[in-house]
Amino acid sequence: MSRFDHFAVVDWSGEAVARPKGLAVAYAERGDNPPVLLSPPGGWTRERLTEWLAEHGRAGTRLLVGLDLSPALPFIDQGAYFPGWRDSPADALSLWAMVEHVTADDPHLSVSSLLRHAEVRRHFRQLGDCGDLFPPGKGRLRVCELGQAAMGLSPTSCFNLVGAAQVGKSSLTGMRTLHRLRGLVPVWPFDPIPAEGPLIVEIYTSLAAREARLPRGRAKMRDAPSLDAALAALGIGPHQPLPRYSDHATDAILTTAWLRIAANRPALWHPAGMTPHIARTEGWTFGVM
Repeated sequence: MSRFDHFAVVDWSGEAVARPKGLAVAYAERGDNPPVLLSPPGGWTRERLTEWLAEHGRAGTRLLVGLDLSPALPFIDQGAYFPGWRDSPADALSLWAMVEHVTADDPHLSVSSLLRHAEVRRHFRQLGDCGDLFPPGKGRLRVCELGQAAMGLSPTSCFNLVGAAQVGKSSLTGMRTLHRLRGLVPVWPFDPIPAEGPLIVEIYTSLAAREARLPRGRAKMRDAPSLDAALAALGIGPHQPLPRYSDHATDAILTTAWLRIAANRPALWHPAGMTPHIARTEGWTFGVM
């Protein structure tokens, strides 16, 4: 049985604006009530969301948080995040610190300065600027992303910043938040699971959509009946109507319901392919075996 009493999922966004449209937060307590969407006055900013998480850390809330982003870059395949650069960080915690240091003057927890960095930009594919060290094809993947592909999912390289499916900007901006939460909210598997208080895990909303039996390629829900049907497949009743439906909001609600269920599955906390070295450098997507 999960030790957590509260559950939340954040559909993150890397958009370099004060209030990204893609930011959505859903919340649920232990039980089988449908998750609710949290919408503070004026909407979410990354700074406000970071402080919300920090408040739960200071309060010791038994809250399990799923962040829809990659908390680290590929490392295992080439033995470094940025091979060939002598200052390439040695592990994920150092990576978060480097991202925060380079982008300290960027507003809204954005990462524009990082993507202009002379060495770092060489590894990324950006619109109109494909770095000379971005490999041919789809780009580098983490070990757990290879696991996602083996499950029939469609992971995207964090080094690819082009296209609707790119997750790199979300991941990089998320690293600024993770760095700021050090000492307040641990992150699995980089940190051990604490006996008390909150914990952050990386989630992939497609895992929730799959368990809710949403058809592949049509897993995005943008209306109330679609969301209620997906929740029903997880044994959850109808949600509270939303003022506006978007796939960000519905993804967050459905994945929160899934996370509450999945947290009770011991095997998900001990994936066979995750070694201590992987846990320290690349992390792991909760739910990938």
